Formats: sequence, structure tokens, C-alpha cells
Amino acid sequence: MIQTILGLVGLVLLAAAPIMIFQGFAGRRGVTHELQQQRISFPQAGLPATLGAYAGRPVRTGAEARAYSDLIAEHVAAATGGRTYAEIAAECQNSKNDEKLGKLRETAFMGETLRGALLGAYQAWQVTLLVIGLGALCAAIGVGFVALALQ
Repeated sequence: MIQTILGLVGLVLLAAAPIMIFQGFAGRRGVTHELQQQRISFPQAGLPATLGAYAGRPVRTGAEARAYSDLIAEHVAAATGGRTYAEIAAECQNSKNDEKLGKLRETAFMGETLRGALLGAYQAWQVTLLVIGLGALCAAIGVGFVALALQ
């Protein structure tokens, strides 16, 4: 009886594994496609040393999206003096007609929004890696269960 259950569970895991792996790679292709549609590229020059390896490259992967979001964060921090959108928005409420502060708020909002979108792509990329890994794990466990069932 236990061998039958192990065998059935093993077969289910073996059936699920390629589906998970396929979906993980399909998700990666989807993230890459969406990033390519945005036509985002790192500048050729002027990058921080930590991002120098990305100079001139288009953003196509989760790691590249994360790196570009870091670049945006640096630019926003430089433009806002390290203040967040929320901090600048609060300042805007206290000084109603400050045009310069209003433009700074727009800059912070756009930068943080773009950064959030890129971090979402990075997180999606990481989830695809998890799905691929779980698919491989299901395959390995499935093989083990079927092997135990056949003994």
C-alpha cells in the first residue's frame, strides 16, 4: 500500500515538474519581453563604479532591472537631497505655492514610481527562478519516490 502511494505521489511530482519548469522559463521570457518593450538602456558613461559593468547595455533581466532601479534611486536622492516623495509632499502641503518644491515633488514621484516598476520586474524574475527550482526539486523527489515504490 505505501509503495503504491509513493509511486502515485512520485508520478504526480514528475508530471508537475516539467510544467513548473516550463512556466518558470515562460515567465522569464515574459519579463524579458516587457523590459525590452520599454527600451531602457544604461548610459555609456557616468555610472557609479558598482554599475560600471552595465554601461551601454539594455535592461532585459531581473538583475539589470534591479541595477537600473538603483541608478534611479541615486539620481532621485541627488535631486531631492536624500528626501523621499512623502517628505517632499509634506513640505508642499506646508508651503502651498512653492513652484520649485512642486517640481521636486514630481521628480521624486516619477523616480520612485519608475524604481518601483523596475523592482517589480526584478521580483517577478526572482519568482520565476523559484518556480524553476521548485520544478527541479519536484522532479528529484518524484524520481526518489518512484524508485522507492519500485523496490
